[in-house]
Amino acid sequence: MPSAEEILRGLDPEQEEAVRAVRGPVCILAGAGTGKTRAITHRIAYAVATGVVPEQQILAVTFTTRAAGEMRGRLRALGAPRVQARTFHAAALRQLSYFWADAVGGPKPTLIDSKIKTVAAAAHSCGFQVDRTELRDLAAEIEWAKVTQTRPTDYETAVAKEGRTPPMPPRDVARVYEAYEELRSEHNLLDFESMLELTVAMIHERPDIAERIRSQYRYFVVDEFQDVNPLQKLLLDAWLGDRDDICVVGDPNQTIYTFAGATPSYLTGFPEVYPHATVVRLVRDYRSTPQVVRVANAVLRSGGAAALSPDYRMELVAQRPDGPEPTYTEYDDDLAEATAVAEKITGLINAGTPAREIAVLFRTNSQSATYEQALADAGVPYTVRGAAQFFDRPEIRAALHTLRGASRADDGESLVTTVRHLLQPLGLTEQPPEGRQAREKWESLAALAQLAETIAAQRPEARLADFVAELHTRAAIEHAPGFDGVTLASLHAAKGLEWDAVFLVGLTEGLLPIIYAETPEQVEEERRLFYVGVTRAREHLHLSWALARSPGGRRTRTPSRFLDGLRPAAAAPARQHRERHRKKDRMVRCRVCGATLLEAVERTLGRCQDCPASVNEELLERLRHWRREAAALQKVPAFVIFTDATLQAIAEQEPSTAAQLARISGVGERKLRRYGEAILTLCAGGTPEQAISGLREETP
Repeated sequence: MPSAEEILRGLDPEQEEAVRAVRGPVCILAGAGTGKTRAITHRIAYAVATGVVPEQQILAVTFTTRAAGEMRGRLRALGAPRVQARTFHAAALRQLSYFWADAVGGPKPTLIDSKIKTVAAAAHSCGFQVDRTELRDLAAEIEWAKVTQTRPTDYETAVAKEGRTPPMPPRDVARVYEAYEELRSEHNLLDFESMLELTVAMIHERPDIAERIRSQYRYFVVDEFQDVNPLQKLLLDAWLGDRDDICVVGDPNQTIYTFAGATPSYLTGFPEVYPHATVVRLVRDYRSTPQVVRVANAVLRSGGAAALSPDYRMELVAQRPDGPEPTYTEYDDDLAEATAVAEKITGLINAGTPAREIAVLFRTNSQSATYEQALADAGVPYTVRGAAQFFDRPEIRAALHTLRGASRADDGESLVTTVRHLLQPLGLTEQPPEGRQAREKWESLAALAQLAETIAAQRPEARLADFVAELHTRAAIEHAPGFDGVTLASLHAAKGLEWDAVFLVGLTEGLLPIIYAETPEQVEEERRLFYVGVTRAREHLHLSWALARSPGGRRTRTPSRFLDGLRPAAAAPARQHRERHRKKDRMVRCRVCGATLLEAVERTLGRCQDCPASVNEELLERLRHWRREAAALQKVPAFVIFTDATLQAIAEQEPSTAAQLARISGVGERKLRRYGEAILTLCAGGTPEQAISGLREETP
């Protein structure tokens, strides 16, 4: 284990102050990119190294398994592997399960990670017919009520007091909420909120159990304290009892979950609860360039009357060298914006920025499809963030089982060859399959294969057993291997992450702030969400918006109010880009019924999705066969060559000339030059082998 002095080495003065404060209540106000995880893990390790507390008596709590895993990994490297770093729910479940027979008795309940099925049954029992979107909103509303400790009988009053807009009339939500709780109890189901409630009740009602838990955990660290909700605070207080060895860490400027019950008041009010607390402010930003930091600081300074007080604005001080100035660009429509963003991303990649270090961030998940299409048309691989935790995915669990079994009879083949061979029956084909869900499964397995290649390059002697051990270590700390593609993510999903280049898109009124943000407090939360997006960028920051939804549509949108005062006075709309892309066919109409096409897939097909169209199935199969071969030859995902929708449009329209092919959305000048001859060969009846020959000649 490193010595105490070695643990302090390399810390800045404020970080060192936080690390040395190992006794009593401590509040660390840590701005974005200021090294808060480094500070708290070094503080824990320093407390252990100086004999303040045994490592097994420390409980570090955070909000995501990924963050908890990162913390465990850092603590292991600092010589404190036995520190418990868990989420609130994981820690509560562990304690509740251990004491269940003694404290509760009877069969253990079934833990549910989704309320949707039970909420649907509850709504049906109340006579309501709701679709899946409404069910998700109802489930979220019930979750808010439970974390804020609002009972069904009090729900209507609480909603009116908070100014919330529920998905149904408040009285109806209360009825569904009550029915949900009855069904959950009847079927012995336990949701996450009830799990925390039961743990709190167990500690309060059983002094003997409380004593055992408090004797086990004497030293607490809580990360992201601005995101704590009232129910989690109840649990934390139950763990603490009358002790005060607690360190809380957070940034009130990154509070973006108040709609789900979180409140920054526990963080900002910490010094009032503990007047003798040590308060440390981390403001040195090691993540972003001065140019990005200036934007971030300006975003917070321009907050309205409901913004946080100046004491908590956390003015960041950049520590990195200068970088490029952020760009602000206005476009005619969403398609022009997405196309331009894809072009800029291509330029960054060609200049040496890895695709995995680039992100496109938006306010709502519905904005993703346009950028998926634009990146695919530009030949740029991408991945959509927001799926299940990597090691919880069914295909990864199956892969771990297969790899573990095979490691017992390693035949001596190379690591990469063995892993790819074992993953093939699970779905690791040479190129991604068609369909988004199938492609996401393929990406997971491909990430394992890429990790095997990385390990083999670093450790040529590594065998399958070594690879399995590495995977188990990563699973324990939630350190998932990455897929080498541009990240598409919502602003909420981007919190806690960072990239070299960030594109913040769709920055218009109604999207950011979202149209549902009506009160000053809600608008300020949207501002903080914008701040989170800005501070994800290390070096390149591009901000953009479009005045209309579709080409030729009315330009009724206005830039987000959050851009006021940020844009340089000389910043002008992207007129050159608009001129370059203004074509007669920008207004795409259905070739069957003549209706204006708005959706990306329909624009690619050249028709409404429900309009009849004949397709040459034989040609479509030849196109798919050729695409698989071309993708394998160029070592890129198949959708980078052409998307499914583009192949479908080609098979429907059967172009016979380059001009006809060029008019199909998704082809474009670059792909026409590279693949045009091959596609026309296939359309004329040629075989995939004939069409691929030209590519073989040009591929080194």
